[in-house]
Amino acid sequence: MKKDQYESPLASRYASEEMLYIFSPDKKFSTWRRLWVALARAEMELGLPVTQAQVSELEAHITDIDYETAAKFERELRHDVMAHVHTYGQVCPNAMPIIHLGATSCYVGDNTDIILMREGLTLIRAKLVRVLDNLARFADRYKALPTLGFTHFQAAQLTTVGKRATLWMNELLMDLDEVCYRIDNLRLLGSKGTTGTQASFLELFDGDHGKVKELERKIAKEMGFTGVVPVSGQTYSRKVDAAILATLSGIAQSSSKFATDLRLLAHLKEVEEPFEAKQIGSSAMPYKRNPMRCERICALSRYVMADVMNGAVTASSQWFERTLDDSANKRISIPEAFLAVDAILNIYANVTSGMVVHEKVIEKHIMEELPFMASENIMMDAVKRGGNRQELHERIRLHSLEAGNNVKELGLSNNLIDLIAADPLFGMSREELTAHLEPARYIGRCPKQVEEFLEGEVRPVLERFASDLKGCGSAELKV
Repeated sequence: MKKDQYESPLASRYASEEMLYIFSPDKKFSTWRRLWVALARAEMELGLPVTQAQVSELEAHITDIDYETAAKFERELRHDVMAHVHTYGQVCPNAMPIIHLGATSCYVGDNTDIILMREGLTLIRAKLVRVLDNLARFADRYKALPTLGFTHFQAAQLTTVGKRATLWMNELLMDLDEVCYRIDNLRLLGSKGTTGTQASFLELFDGDHGKVKELERKIAKEMGFTGVVPVSGQTYSRKVDAAILATLSGIAQSSSKFATDLRLLAHLKEVEEPFEAKQIGSSAMPYKRNPMRCERICALSRYVMADVMNGAVTASSQWFERTLDDSANKRISIPEAFLAVDAILNIYANVTSGMVVHEKVIEKHIMEELPFMASENIMMDAVKRGGNRQELHERIRLHSLEAGNNVKELGLSNNLIDLIAADPLFGMSREELTAHLEPARYIGRCPKQVEEFLEGEVRPVLERFASDLKGCGSAELKV
């Protein structure tokens, strides 16, 4: 890319080399050629005048694509598929007469789109599993570490650091189910012809419907698919694109939720994303440790969530058997959604591989709020000692108001325990009251919930996709 021309930050700054390759010209146009080979081979095997020598010639030139020649042809012909037919034909002169025989442009265009999206989803699946693996280790390590729970970002009953991580993981498991469903249910367009009637192929095979169907079966098998869509116009339904964009949006939603939580925790100084030794948080304020990676997750997620509307609008506005107002949009919206989610998961993996937990800060925050949370247990203890529940409830309410005023209006520490200890109605010493301030008493089943979740839900996923995990590339960030 020339430095005096715009380049997409998704390519230069964010997405991985693996995902960039999937949506590269080399991958796209070599897949076109693979589809032409599959078509020619199937036609040969079904008795059309295609020779093994022609098929072999096509096979020998799948990757040596002359882009300058293709661009020259496209300027002349104003048609990208025919430009590549002629470019392929120049290096395969014997096979030139049978390239693209019976097919329409969507044979290569749409089938390639499905193939690339499936490969993209497979890479996304592996990266989701990598994030789950990181979070599983984190959740297990901190399954019993009490921390303040928050509802409305106000202090609520205690949870644990590890239990909170399971909430992030549970959403990713939902996303993983969606991705697996899309991968398992994607079907090629097949060889449907100009309006989906397969009329050209029926003509080629002299009216033999069985051979027309067998042609599609052979092509699908060679390209690694179990089948083709049952009916179509010239294209596969653009609802497929909309569904895949929605699946990618779901990953963005989950990732942004995690990143937002971590940004809030960083503000509280409880949990932070990794911060490298020479990293600069602010050009003006040297002391700052901004959560820039999580902010980037949120930014890219917002892009993907907005991008999902492209698929919905395109699917809803197609005319009858074919209209071309989808093409320019698809060239941008589909690849860039994949590139953005790829980047999101790379960052997510990077952050979760080195999150920093500040246990003393977490403990300090707990102890500032725990007296309020312990008040019900204190009241129950006082009732067991002969107290009147209603009178005790009212007295705790008044003491809590005073303690809250001390914290909010005077900037003092929470002195609720001291106020209760000084109240003869309770008849409890400060030591007895302090016994109620053990955080582990207020985390419920959190440690067990984490163990059960990891064992029952996460471990089977990690085992099922262990091979994917090994091949999903590095989580190192470009910048």
